[in-house]
Formats: sequence, structure tokens, C-alpha cells
Amino acid sequence: MFDYLHHFTFGIFPYVALTVFAIGSLIRFDREQYSWRSGSSQLLRKRQLVIGSVLFHVGILLLFLGHFVGLLTPHTVYEALGVSVPTKQMLAIIAGSIFGLTCFAGLTILLHRRLFDPRIRGTSAPMDIFILCILWVQLTLGLATIPFSIQHADGSVMLLLSEWAQRIVTFRSGASELVAHVGIFYKIHIIMGLIVFMVFPFSRLVHIWSAPIWYLGRPGYQIVRTRRPTSGVRRPAE
Repeated sequence: MFDYLHHFTFGIFPYVALTVFAIGSLIRFDREQYSWRSGSSQLLRKRQLVIGSVLFHVGILLLFLGHFVGLLTPHTVYEALGVSVPTKQMLAIIAGSIFGLTCFAGLTILLHRRLFDPRIRGTSAPMDIFILCILWVQLTLGLATIPFSIQHADGSVMLLLSEWAQRIVTFRSGASELVAHVGIFYKIHIIMGLIVFMVFPFSRLVHIWSAPIWYLGRPGYQIVRTRRPTSGVRRPAE
């Protein structure tokens, strides 16, 4: 029974989560475009939002990029670049600690706003609070794996996790067996990450798909006109 649950959790559930993630995002974009937004509460408490939002977004984007590259890049690529497994492990620990603590500080501020400001909590949907809580727990679990990663400075566990992720995305068998003996914190961290992917289409996280990257290459400046007359301009006589 345990072997079946383990195989389902780490061999089948990833495909369930990723399928819900992809199809759910498409369906929501097609049927609920007016709910495709970040739902900012900036007007209610601006300063705390700006600090927390900047720390959170910088941290989580760099963490996602680090996980994406670190897990899905074949080790042969690092070998060709002259990066050894222990070196890659130490880089991951240092970068993960910095970006993780940055994201943790921002996320804690944002979660505090949602939970302890009556006006913001009153305008928050249950999913708004749920997604912040699950991200906070996931981030805490990720930070909790750092001491164990230091103990495995040879990078052996990192290689197992990378091979598991690469087998999942390339539809190769035997993925679940690779993580059978890794630490419990790593396993829970994986499960929570998959749950985040599953609830992604039903939360405000979908606004990530609409990130205005094209702004970086837009021509010219945006022209803004005020309805109030500028100084030195006479109003027409009534």
C-alpha cells in the first residue's frame, strides 16, 4: 500500500497537477477574463504593500528561475561548463538562502496585511488568503531543507531530485523510485509545490501569464494629459 501511494504521489500526481495547471489556465482565460487580474489592495495600505510586494516578487521570481534551471538542466551541461556537483550544490544553497529569505520577508508582510488589517481582510476572497498561506508554508519548507542540503554537500540528493524532475517532464518511467529515500522535508516540499500548481488557475496567481514583458521594448513614452489646467494657461472666459 505504501509503495502504491508513493508511486502515485511522485509518479502520477505530478501529471495530474500539471494538467490542471495548463488546462485550468486556458479555460479561465477563455471564460473568465474579467477575473484575470492581481486584485491589488494598494489603496488600503500602500506603503506596507509596496515593501512586501517588491520583496515577494523579486524573491519568488528568482527562486522559480533557480528551481527551473537547476532541476531541468542536465548535469552534462554543468560538466561541460566546468561546474562540479559540489560547486553547483553550494551555489544552490547560497542563492536559495538569499532569495528564499527575501521572498519570506515579503510574503510575511503581505500575509500580515491580509490577516490583521480588517479592511483588507474584508475585501479578500478566501482563495487570496489560502494561496498566501500555502506559499508561506511551501517557502518555510524550502528554507527548512537548507540544513539538510548542507549535510549532503556532495550534491547526491540534488542529483536525485534533478533526475526525478527531468524524468517527469520527459515522460520517462522510474521517476518515483528516485525519491524513495530522500528526506521527508524534500518530499513534502515537492508535494506542496505540486499543490501550488494545481490551485494556480483558481487564484490570482494567473496574472503572472499577463506579465507586461513587452513594456521593456515599447517605443516612445506614454502621453498622459491632466484634466486640470497647467500653470500659466488662461481659462477661456465664461
